[in-house]
Amino acid sequence: MVDEVNQEQEMSEIKSFSAGDLVKGTVTKIEDKQVLVDVGYKVDGIVPIKSLSSLHVESPADVVETGEELELKVIKIDDDELILSKQAVDEEKAWEDLEQKFENNVTFEAEVKEVVKGGLVVDLGVRGFIPASLVERHYVENFDDYKGRTLTLKVLELDRDKNRVILSHRAVVDEEIQQKKGDTLASLEAGQVLPGTVQRLTDFGAFVDIGGIDGLVHISQLAHHHVEKPSDVVEEGQEVQVKVLSVDHDNERISLSIKETLPGPWEEVANKVQAGDELDGTVKRLVSFGAFVEILPGVEGLVHISQISNRHIGTPHEVLEEGQEVRVKVLEVNPDEHRVSLSIRDLLEESAQEEHHAVTPSYEEEDGSGVKLGDLFGDALKKFK
Repeated sequence: MVDEVNQEQEMSEIKSFSAGDLVKGTVTKIEDKQVLVDVGYKVDGIVPIKSLSSLHVESPADVVETGEELELKVIKIDDDELILSKQAVDEEKAWEDLEQKFENNVTFEAEVKEVVKGGLVVDLGVRGFIPASLVERHYVENFDDYKGRTLTLKVLELDRDKNRVILSHRAVVDEEIQQKKGDTLASLEAGQVLPGTVQRLTDFGAFVDIGGIDGLVHISQLAHHHVEKPSDVVEEGQEVQVKVLSVDHDNERISLSIKETLPGPWEEVANKVQAGDELDGTVKRLVSFGAFVEILPGVEGLVHISQISNRHIGTPHEVLEEGQEVRVKVLEVNPDEHRVSLSIRDLLEESAQEEHHAVTPSYEEEDGSGVKLGDLFGDALKKFK
């Protein structure tokens, strides 16, 4: 009688289920192709390996462990078998969660589970796909290193009927850059000197990143001297110092200068150029009263018309042309007033004197027989002196 009572109590404690029910159970055993779970039924429920995850699973042990409590959905039931699914519960929760994230533009994190042709796969309870073009802002040749990495993501597209979930890491990066760009723009003021990185070169200048936003250094602001093309003085990736010239917040345009952060060419003239120096230079401009000759980058000195030739000339154009390379002598240096006086004539006269001395006979020269020329032609030689 007692045995019958106990049997009735045990039978009353055994739960009854229907297909579609949601249940909780504890993993009792992990096998090669399935997991056994105690849900209070007369036999352990079975979770087939394909019902553990939305992704491909090599071994159930990769997904669950013994003693773990799971939420499951009843798929099939009869007297001797109870088939359950973890994937079905995860998918239902995942779709609800993803729909909320999509509607509210929420950023979240997920681990990359697989690297497949065309992109990356994450497990969100449903299979989430990140196309290669939406992983980074830059081109990635090999995604192997991404497996196991945790990425911040946004939902770009959802289609529950097609079980389609498209995600993007690039969208998160773009947002962060845009936010940083806005913060930087708001903090900029004319006159600031900032570090930057040359991003790209154009015919008219260089674009420099100064903290998430690019500003333009016009070609005229790259150096104190004339620049033919930006690549002559800077290169992409180069770290530079720039001065903010102006900021147009409405159009997000920033004008920068590298030249303004560099020592002026005249600041070092006093140390590099002294009166009496002989220098090579380039004729930059011809004017009625003389010629301006560049003797250092950005430093021009004046050769007055009276100092151009050792003969009288009406205009500098008679003997000089722009772009001509010339040798000059420094007459005077005044760095404070940015003035250097030069002469071409002095060097011509010095050269003429040297040539004159080279061809003029000397009293001490001999005729080859030991007799000095001065003794033979004294009066005649005096005429050369």
